Amino acid sequence: MGGKNKHTKNIILLLVAVLSLLTLTTPLRAAEISIKIEKQYLNFPIAQQTERSKMTFATDQGSTWSVVVRLAAGEPDYWVFYDVSHLQGQTLTISYEGDAMGLAKIYQADRIHAQDSLYKEANRPQFHFTTKRGWINDPNGLIFHDDEYHLFYQHNPMEREWENMHWGHAVSKDLIHWEELPIALYPDNLGTMFSGSAVMDHDNTADFNRGDTVAMIAFYTVASPDRQVQCMAYSLDRGRSWTKYDDNPLIDSKEKWNSVDTRDPKVFWHSPSAHWVMVLNERDGHSIYTSENLKNWEYQSHVTGFWECPELFELPLDGDESKKKWVMYGATGTYMIGSFDGRTFTPEAGKYYYCSGAQYAAQTFNNIPQTDGRRIQIGWGRIPQGDGAFNGMMMLPTELSLRTTKEGPRLISTPIKEVEQLFNKRGSWKNLTAEDANKQVEQYNDTDRIRIKAKIKLSHATDAGLNLDGQRIVNYDMNGNMLNGMFYSPEERTSMALSADIFIDRTSVEVFFDDGIYTSYQERKTNMNERKGFHFWGNNIQVEELEIYEVKSIWKP
Repeated sequence: MGGKNKHTKNIILLLVAVLSLLTLTTPLRAAEISIKIEKQYLNFPIAQQTERSKMTFATDQGSTWSVVVRLAAGEPDYWVFYDVSHLQGQTLTISYEGDAMGLAKIYQADRIHAQDSLYKEANRPQFHFTTKRGWINDPNGLIFHDDEYHLFYQHNPMEREWENMHWGHAVSKDLIHWEELPIALYPDNLGTMFSGSAVMDHDNTADFNRGDTVAMIAFYTVASPDRQVQCMAYSLDRGRSWTKYDDNPLIDSKEKWNSVDTRDPKVFWHSPSAHWVMVLNERDGHSIYTSENLKNWEYQSHVTGFWECPELFELPLDGDESKKKWVMYGATGTYMIGSFDGRTFTPEAGKYYYCSGAQYAAQTFNNIPQTDGRRIQIGWGRIPQGDGAFNGMMMLPTELSLRTTKEGPRLISTPIKEVEQLFNKRGSWKNLTAEDANKQVEQYNDTDRIRIKAKIKLSHATDAGLNLDGQRIVNYDMNGNMLNGMFYSPEERTSMALSADIFIDRTSVEVFFDDGIYTSYQERKTNMNERKGFHFWGNNIQVEELEIYEVKSIWKP
């Protein structure tokens, strides 16, 4: 009896060992669920400390895409969503390679999970665009069409950190109040959706137009681990739905540059040459390609010295249409001024900077009507929004212009005129001491948003500025000619005065100096060991002008 038990025990141990080996060497099949889409949203529970695992979506119409998700098996930290209104009536199969317990928590509804708290979050910016849930970064495809401004943007709808790049989408009538729409572009078999631009093909060069309907065409980078390629998609319904071009990719330049870094196509029509131009960041700068039909692109030239998110546009100097210059810039806000013949940009001056700090990857709108004529820009604010369900923001839209200065032409950035609807003046003073100015702003020390215009004149001081909760939001050092950490030489060489237009939201600070010659973008911080509230500082400084404005929220109650 004892020998038989020993033999049986050995067999059991052998089976356990084999099963253990199979578990280690054979991949587990992903768990899956199927949902017939009958509601507007799919809600997903997210646990931030859970490791990301692959999730694949497949519709019964043949569409598939994959993301990586920190799906919560237990109590979620927050919830995110997909708007699946475009999948109504279809069956969606969701497979997940992580803990299958999380799949059971996914549910469809006609409301976003915790929708009642939307835009009421303690750290929600009140006059800057933020997405409802998830992560955002670069603005993409900025275009005006049919009385709407379109803001597409890099978006991870599944988490508050960068990953899973989709193109999010929002529209506005005034560039201030935004309506967030369903996702425009999803990842596909080529990879995830990186940055790009959009155009209106008025002359039907790509042959996507239908009757009187002009195609809106998006150009974007698709990224995979080993390469980045340029692709396009088109929309015939004002950007609400998109069809990806069958012969993507358009450009695969890895062999040419021996680099995976080739991305962020900016496309525009160059009238003098009667062709399309694409400016593409490649390796160490911006390349220029041209096309007659938006499908076949020919390499033309390259300018070194830029990184990511290229821009190239023409501006009149001092508003004089007979004196125009071209501006090229990259994601960091440095720029060159020069000429462009449709194939080659020739730098004549620069590089200069017009901004510093938290703004990155700013882009300008295509298809602005000639009756308007403005060059309007929006940039991504690299500003964290805390531990909630959303992260990232867009900074205030600005108008770009070229102004003659003592050093030559320079790029100017000022808030667009539409922002004025948000502000009500609460007070205006002149020729105050720092102490008197501090008394006027003291009542606003606890405000979550405010606009302050100030002109500070230095006298006995070699440095001066304005603090908020111990953070130096204006810091002018005349000894080193440094302004908020960057070299600055005023237009009047011996000037002792500095003007600042300061926009403060719950998490951000934007300061436009001396009528837009330089802009500082900052995360709003609080130092509990420093004096709370606002504080003008500097030895015997004079606040020559001070205006205070209350700020309306852009979000509906």
